[in-house]
Amino acid sequence: MKKLSIMVMTLILALSPAVPSFAMGRQKNKKAIVLAGFGTSYPSALVSITNIQKKVRKAFPKVEVRVAFTSNIIRNIWHKRQADARFLSEHKEIPKEILYVKGPLATIADLQDAGYRTIIVQPTHLYNGEEYTDLCSYVRGLNAITTIKKKYAPFVKLVIGRPALGKCGPVYDYHKDMEVAAKALASDVQLAEKEGAALVYMGHGNEFYSTAIYAEFQQVMRRTYPKARIFIGTVEGFPSLADVVSAVTHSRIRKVVLKPLMIVAGDHANNDMAGDDEDSWKNTFKRAGVRVKCVIHGLGENMNWDEIYVNHIKDVARDNDIAL
Repeated sequence: MKKLSIMVMTLILALSPAVPSFAMGRQKNKKAIVLAGFGTSYPSALVSITNIQKKVRKAFPKVEVRVAFTSNIIRNIWHKRQADARFLSEHKEIPKEILYVKGPLATIADLQDAGYRTIIVQPTHLYNGEEYTDLCSYVRGLNAITTIKKKYAPFVKLVIGRPALGKCGPVYDYHKDMEVAAKALASDVQLAEKEGAALVYMGHGNEFYSTAIYAEFQQVMRRTYPKARIFIGTVEGFPSLADVVSAVTHSRIRKVVLKPLMIVAGDHANNDMAGDDEDSWKNTFKRAGVRVKCVIHGLGENMNWDEIYVNHIKDVARDNDIAL
């Protein structure tokens, strides 16, 4: 019994120096980047997301880079697939990170728990709409956490970058962000020119925020490529499909290249845009006497577009004195 007591005391003494690190001891300060976007359930569309992640990892090789999906529905679909033997055997290319993907809050929490206390959240959203606004709210909420001793605060720095088309504010002129984005789409304009067609983009849009950014970006695209015929519509909001079809037919255009103005070419691109249903964009144009060439590739498959996120990460890091 005496020998057992001695062994227990020895074990307690051996572990005692580690106790503070589990509670309120010294915390590490590693750096990480969270790429947060809606996500997709389409395996073929994942290339847009993994391309962005690879681009960011290459730009910042010493920083942990993780992906987070903001959509609860999309995450649940992937989580169910973890136990789907048939799906896994047919899609061995799916990264494990996607099968176990989490939302932004859980991803940030996991990183913080692992010692990453300087975190940049970079949205892959197109513009400052509903999803981006919610993401900013998450970051503000986490930054509102205070501790009696500053050294025990969960984050040294937790910041968020701006979306691809920028946002209103005094620091970065979103008009310049849109000009950069327009230049990144040169290959789309060239394809339409080769096809002898107008270029029509299908954006997602938004039910709760103004979608005027799409009409404004259309004008930026037209200024950037004055010889091209370019139209942008949305699934939700303005300009609608009806607006775009009316503008195209009024211009006596007989052929269009139809492409999603979305990060991934998922459900909306495959069904709303290029689907066989009567009300799809493809068939609506056909009924109007316009020939259609559908291009089902997301913006994330465009390496020039991916560079936008790299540069926005650099900007927010510089603004907050974060060395990457």
